Amino acid sequence: MTKTQSTSGNPASELRETLFGDVPLEQWGKATSATPWSQFAAAARSLADGDTASARGVLQAILPQKGLESRHYLQAWHGLRSIGVAPAATEGKHVYGVVVDVPVATGVDTVAAYEDGSARYLNYTGSAVIWDAPDDRMAHLVAAVVAEGAKIAARIGPWEGARPPLPAGMTRLSMLTPSGLHFGQASFEVLAREPMAAPLIQAVTKLMQALIEFATKR
Repeated sequence: MTKTQSTSGNPASELRETLFGDVPLEQWGKATSATPWSQFAAAARSLADGDTASARGVLQAILPQKGLESRHYLQAWHGLRSIGVAPAATEGKHVYGVVVDVPVATGVDTVAAYEDGSARYLNYTGSAVIWDAPDDRMAHLVAAVVAEGAKIAARIGPWEGARPPLPAGMTRLSMLTPSGLHFGQASFEVLAREPMAAPLIQAVTKLMQALIEFATKR
């Protein structure tokens, strides 16, 4: 499914918070009773009851399931890390998604790309383009963003602790992995010239332009 929508209140802030795969499990599991949402709800109940063993088993059972949305795998790892379960070294740097925040005059534009082929563009005005990969026309652009993000994640370590607020005026490059958030931030001008970050900035720009073009032609 692909759609455009508008948000009220703080421009796209609620949507942005869902992009990183770190929503509290009790909230993530509320969406529907279908699998794997119901599994997240069950894990949240087990954690609330202090039954970490059951929660671990439920979350680990999500990971081998094929064809899930990338954010489900990230959410499962988010829950597992919270109870002390770390990914194997070979899995820890796997990039399931990339989120790039770019400050504009009165807010922030955000672009997200995921390994499953989906993408999001949240405009500072509150409008959004949601691309759930109904076809492959964006596939190469989405894959390019994820691939460039993976190159950066391979060279930096994960952030320890909760995802920090985005500082005013900073562009942030966020790589989403089983071992947690990997990110770098600086002014857009600095990142656009930085050898490691510039290819990702370029790939994200192309994806954003394609999403905007698609939305305006509908």
